Amino acid sequence: MNKFLLSFLFTIVTIVTIQAQKDVTITGKVIEKTTGQPLEYATVAFFSKAENRIVTGGITSENGDFSIPVPSGTYDISIEFISFKKQIIPNQTLTANKNIGTIRLEADTEALDEIEIIAETTTVEIKLDKKIYNVGKDLTVRGGTVSDVLDNVPSVAVDVEGNVSLRGNENVKILINGKPSGLVGINSTDALRQLPAESIERVEVITSPSARYDAEGSAGILNIILRRSKLQGLNGAVTTNLGWPKSAGISGNINYRTGDLNIFNTTSYDYREVPGNSSSYTQYFNRDFDSNGNLILDNPDSYLDESNEYDRIRKGLSTNFGVEWYITDSASLTGAVSYRNGDNESNTTNTLIQLDENQQFVSQNNRFDPEEEDDKVIQYSLNFMKNFNDSGHKLTMDFQYEDNSEDEYSSVLLEGFNTENVATLEDQTRILLQADYVLPIGETSQFELGYRGNFNDQDTDYTVEIYDEDTNQFEINNNLSNFLNYREYVNAAYTQFGSKIGSKFSYLLGLRLENTRITVDQPTSGDYSKNDYTGLFPTVNLSYELSEDENVTLGYSRRIRRPRSWFINPFPSRSSITSVFRGNPELAPSYSGLFDLGYYKKFGKVSLNTSAYYQHATDVFSFISFDTGVKVDVNGQEFSVIERTPINLAEEDRYGFEFTVTYSPSRKWNINTNFNIFQQSLTGTDPNGLSLDSKSTSWFARLNNKYTLPGKVEWQTSLNYRGPSEDAQNKRDGVFSANMAFSKDIFSENASIALNVSDLLNSRKRTMDTNTPTYTGTSEFQWRERSINLSFTYRFNQQKKRQQRNYGGGDDMDFEG
Repeated sequence: MNKFLLSFLFTIVTIVTIQAQKDVTITGKVIEKTTGQPLEYATVAFFSKAENRIVTGGITSENGDFSIPVPSGTYDISIEFISFKKQIIPNQTLTANKNIGTIRLEADTEALDEIEIIAETTTVEIKLDKKIYNVGKDLTVRGGTVSDVLDNVPSVAVDVEGNVSLRGNENVKILINGKPSGLVGINSTDALRQLPAESIERVEVITSPSARYDAEGSAGILNIILRRSKLQGLNGAVTTNLGWPKSAGISGNINYRTGDLNIFNTTSYDYREVPGNSSSYTQYFNRDFDSNGNLILDNPDSYLDESNEYDRIRKGLSTNFGVEWYITDSASLTGAVSYRNGDNESNTTNTLIQLDENQQFVSQNNRFDPEEEDDKVIQYSLNFMKNFNDSGHKLTMDFQYEDNSEDEYSSVLLEGFNTENVATLEDQTRILLQADYVLPIGETSQFELGYRGNFNDQDTDYTVEIYDEDTNQFEINNNLSNFLNYREYVNAAYTQFGSKIGSKFSYLLGLRLENTRITVDQPTSGDYSKNDYTGLFPTVNLSYELSEDENVTLGYSRRIRRPRSWFINPFPSRSSITSVFRGNPELAPSYSGLFDLGYYKKFGKVSLNTSAYYQHATDVFSFISFDTGVKVDVNGQEFSVIERTPINLAEEDRYGFEFTVTYSPSRKWNINTNFNIFQQSLTGTDPNGLSLDSKSTSWFARLNNKYTLPGKVEWQTSLNYRGPSEDAQNKRDGVFSANMAFSKDIFSENASIALNVSDLLNSRKRTMDTNTPTYTGTSEFQWRERSINLSFTYRFNQQKKRQQRNYGGGDDMDFEG
């Protein structure tokens, strides 16, 4: 492997040295034809007919001026701006620096461009099967993580434990650049908290996925697009940050484009301390019933008052290095290597206070649980793309291999004495094979077909050692320790056809076939199981343009949720001696059908984007808690062990409505608000026949306000509220949080300095009440306390506005799944 990498790097260096090509600088100005006002952010692109592609491009400045380095050659130059007619200057032979003069664009009152509608430049794009949110202008996430970015995207919410949900549904498929990625890791929650926000260019929210995407994820798909520029020459940016609680980091993205070669890299190192806390108060009824429900034992109630203090340290290095090589005029090859190394520590101090039936103090246990985690992933990827004669007619092929390991070691110290050691060693390898073929038919239709194979092998070694006072040795507990081999192979083929009828109506119809083979081998117990199932997943996406400022969409997709490895592992894992989690090997996949009706309207400076949605799911996963009947001794007093496990409920219905409103009263002021309300109805019973039927309504709202203060200081405030919710056993209170940030450009806009405060009021806490026939309790959890971050960004050969829009970066990925 080392020889291969050295040969690969040597080849890259050799190509760089021989691919030098003379650049010329093309300048000009773009204005509005009727008023003569300059047009900022107008796009200027240089299209090579010989290569049948856009070679480079850029955008205009505040004064409408542009200055773009271009490889010498012959081009069609196109100039575009939203709601204006596109202008093309054909057959321009560029061999020396040239000023092409002033281009005057005329307002376009005709229909919008095919199936794409631009809702707000540089912020939101609405396409037939997804919404795209560009995140470069969000000040509150600077110096933060990908998790912080997602929590500011409309329709998306991240709870206090880091779980990502889409419209209130946590079964979200997360992709990187359109594909499953090792950058997300085995534990996506922790991985998203470590990747830097500066590495993201945009987030695609796909609530009605077309057939080109995996059918996994009943809520939909979040596709995170990493930064990647195609601008000519050398350009990039470096960001450093400091914060409190103690945090520091540095990240940079660099891009070098010359001739037929494009080299890109994003690298970051991050250190942060993440203090948190939790508490719970539980009342045990201590009653037993016979099979007929008659009371046979009624002991006095007992109480536990438990609290935890979490001191965490997160250290991580991540890098993504790639080379894009235009082999011929119509073919390109892109190779990339991604690496992430997370070195984490978590120290948990647990205090357990026992109370009698009168809630008077009985005893206290102090428990210390230090944990170390080593998380490594390396991923190799190759992408080949062939463009045929017709525009948009192309073939792409992808290969991706990743090796992912996550090792956790923890000890339990009871009253300062080591009583228990736990080790969890996870190794995962994933291989992705993919091919996509796109064939335009006429000027308004497109046919597409493809194949994708995901092959996932995961081994989990869980070892628990208990200290034996008789032998003064640590002995492996075979009732808790186990080894699990998990294999999941998914082969999928799809086809879809899209077209536009007249100037108003567009449609995209698709069908996906997926075959899943899951093998669970547990040498510890000798258990072995195999599950093989095949499903068809149709998709329908329709769009009707009432006017250039008004649009209606309708989408349908069938989705699947597969049980993950830890969902089906029957061996218990412990969060404390009185609380265990056990997987369910009988867990079946859940299927759902999702309908989405959307409406977009622009009223002058106000844009409105709404959706009403309905989802029906069968065999839904739900986590239940129950008294196992097993007693454990804590300082001479017995307590029941509470077990939590997933089961398939009969069915779920989810109704919801959301809207996003954007208002820009002036160039200095922008207001964005998102509101989502949904109702969830569950039907089913637990293993003991207890009804878990429930119906709950919840909602969340987000308000972002951005204003430019005197001195060109940008001020942004973000308010978030997640409404209360409940199910058959749990009732959760609402959670409110606020973020605030300030930013100032310096050094002639080549650099920026930003200060942001996350969770300004230190109120981001989950409070929950739990009620069961055998116990009741209340709990509070805060993952991260209020934090302050100061960041500094320096850009070279990259204007601020260009970095935010990043012309051309990742455009090829719009049709990948």
